[in-house]
Amino acid sequence: MNSYFSNGKLLLTSEYAVLGGAKALALPCRKGQNLEFKKNRTRILSWKSYDNKNSLWFEATFIVPEIKIKETSDSIIAKRLENILNTAKSLNKSFLNFGGEVKTSLEFDFKWGLGSSSTLISNIALWSKINPYILGESSFGGSGYDIACSLAKGPIFFTRNSDKPIIEKVNFSPPFTDKLFFVNLNRKMNSQNAVKNFDLKLITHSIISKLNTLTDKIAQTKKLNEFEILIEKHEFLIGELINKKPIKSSLFSDFNGGVKSLGAWGGDFFLATGERREMKYFSKKGFSTIIPYSKMCL
Repeated sequence: MNSYFSNGKLLLTSEYAVLGGAKALALPCRKGQNLEFKKNRTRILSWKSYDNKNSLWFEATFIVPEIKIKETSDSIIAKRLENILNTAKSLNKSFLNFGGEVKTSLEFDFKWGLGSSSTLISNIALWSKINPYILGESSFGGSGYDIACSLAKGPIFFTRNSDKPIIEKVNFSPPFTDKLFFVNLNRKMNSQNAVKNFDLKLITHSIISKLNTLTDKIAQTKKLNEFEILIEKHEFLIGELINKKPIKSSLFSDFNGGVKSLGAWGGDFFLATGERREMKYFSKKGFSTIIPYSKMCL
């Protein structure tokens, strides 16, 4: 049996501007997705996917090596998976010439937006021995930062470019990590649609320059009050770019600490700063999934 694992992801800086080449501070998560493959000599590939509660949520069988759907519990998901597997095979002709059994297992809740798609892409790329960025681009598009996180061992700087992404390890371990919390907004954001609908022409050289400077400063600062000032400036810049009010002014204006949207804005997790007891502010408002930085990120 072969086993593969990919980390979940969080995008701390640059958000939409990473699509236009801005440098982003990206955080791989402790939780991710596993893929196990047990080869056999049949012409049938059996696929079973389990959620974070170990409940079977999807299954399918495919005829190989043609990689065609035979049976499935969800035709839309099966078709998407069929396309991904066929793309992988087009990049490595020796992939899936025989059948076998696949089991995938998510470690985080689907609704958290930590990368159920990107971790799958990364695992399939590891399994098929192909370039994960090519598979990701042809399957879902996006910047590729999520793929970079899936394979990283710690925080990274990520910069998209035409040939291959620039990935740099970064020592993001400020002394105030015990005052950083990720709070779930209780609503799922479709980041793929958000990316597709975003106008790349809005990303100017000036915006990229400003965000690159902020990203460097956010990664380097050792003082919480400086960090809070920097993320507020960052929120203002991205808010202007996508024509949205920052989350603190729209939802949490009376919160004493810092608040920062992550990723595509409007859903999934946001970052909040403060003492653990101050996070009761959010739980009282119904946002009860609150995870400390040390429990969320590598």
